[in-house]
Amino acid sequence: MSRGPYIGRVDVSEPASISGGIAARYATAVFEIANESNALDQLESNVNDLSQAIADSPDLRDLIASPVYPRESMKKGIMAVASRMGLMPAMHNTLGLLAEKRRLFVLPQLIAHLREMIAESKGEITAEVTSATALSDDQASRLAQTLSSSVGKQVKIKTTVDERLIGGLVVKVGSKMIDTSVASKLNALQNAMKEVG
Repeated sequence: MSRGPYIGRVDVSEPASISGGIAARYATAVFEIANESNALDQLESNVNDLSQAIADSPDLRDLIASPVYPRESMKKGIMAVASRMGLMPAMHNTLGLLAEKRRLFVLPQLIAHLREMIAESKGEITAEVTSATALSDDQASRLAQTLSSSVGKQVKIKTTVDERLIGGLVVKVGSKMIDTSVASKLNALQNAMKEVG
């Protein structure tokens, strides 16, 4: 892919709320099309594949985020990716439309919105779990069961590791957050000691 001529600094960024709104509108349209044609499983597979491709390919991330690609190069590039991945027509066409309107930068938000809608349609909720060390499959499964019984929905666990926690977990489910990390407890103790001293 060739980039267009460099014409100085170009700022195509939009406030997060505006780009979030754009992503939500496109996501709603794609979801409704997939839902009407009973293709939510295929949509979920497309979303996972596209997310993985973005994570694995610096060139794809550059195409999505860089404002210096000419519109036509951007569209050809994303259409080639969509065709090679065998994406469903609704997803394929949406990527083309995003490229035409120079809005590919909302793709990560679009994927996040689609994931939320698919999970909601399946009665699932995602819990973001941060731990000091990686959780075993058994630990993740037991945590998912415990959270499922407390929230009344099937819970999927998305884990990340942050060694700064020292020990324990930080669990975020929807708007609720539970912080049982050692680092948090040490901070609370330190704050309490400052108030006393």
